[in-house]
Amino acid sequence: MVVAVKDIEQGEAETRYTSVERFRFLGVVKYDNMIKVTLRNTPRTVEGEVDSPGGVRLDYRFTLSEKNGGTEVEDILVVHAWVRPMLGYAAKKAREVQLARAGILATRLGSAP
Repeated sequence: MVVAVKDIEQGEAETRYTSVERFRFLGVVKYDNMIKVTLRNTPRTVEGEVDSPGGVRLDYRFTLSEKNGGTEVEDILVVHAWVRPMLGYAAKKAREVQLARAGILATRLGSAP
């Protein structure tokens, strides 16, 4: 769960910040993971990178395009990790976020995901 965003740097072409992601192990031990995030956008695209000190990196692009009188959404996410078990965990969590984002967008647009 993201609990804070700090060190925000707004540039002309991109925004950089640190996202604080909190984990609890065994319901007791708290760990704050400091994630470096870079965002770039155009009128139809948001893209960027996420670098975690745990050796996980995400590259993503979210694109909106006109199609058949509506809008097509392309959501691409590539997950990299140093350790295989971490890759599986990170990919699972990233997919959960993608699906949640699709559900929120569908609800806002009044259609099923």
